Amino acid sequence: MFVTLVHVHVKPEHLAEFIEAARANHLASVREPGNLRFDVLQSAEDETRFVLYEAYRDEAAAKAHKETAHYAAWRDAVASWMAEPRLGVRYDGLLPAIE
Repeated sequence: MFVTLVHVHVKPEHLAEFIEAARANHLASVREPGNLRFDVLQSAEDETRFVLYEAYRDEAAAKAHKETAHYAAWRDAVASWMAEPRLGVRYDGLLPAIE
């Protein structure tokens, strides 16, 4: 698996807008070929902090995600809502094993 955890810190005044944009991106992303998981997580301790858990079958599928219209729409919409630049951290998914 090709996994990225995207850490996002949103300006408080844009929380509702960010969540709605993330919902639209999630709904489209889970329909992509090669997508295994696309979770939007909100911190229980700080409602302005999120982690997007993106798991794809392989690197090609993850790269294809970045070329979709829904990703571009999300990226452009949320850019000014960030309290700081988002940070994507790459992981290799070991378990569960993908056949």
